[in-house]
Amino acid sequence: MSELSAEDAKLFTLARAARARVGADEGAAVRDGDGRSYTGVAVVQPSFRLSALQLAVASALAAGASTLEAAVVVTGSGDVDTAAVTDMAPSAPVRIMQG
Repeated sequence: MSELSAEDAKLFTLARAARARVGADEGAAVRDGDGRSYTGVAVVQPSFRLSALQLAVASALAAGASTLEAAVVVTGSGDVDTAAVTDMAPSAPVRIMQG
């Protein structure tokens, strides 16, 4: 994790904690253009599914964020769809970390 900036390390910590808190397969955290952070976990219900990243981005949007600076996903699998971030901020880096 030494290659992460202090701000991205905070996102990693938030994503990992969100994942652990509910025992989810995946946790994510995003930082908006104002420096606020939002977390999400993978949600699987009979009628819908949300990835951790989709939930984190939706939380940011619901709070009024207009852009994202960065995102971190902590997952047990390597398959992560980053479209939710690129829809809002095509150049925002998305770090996918195993955990």
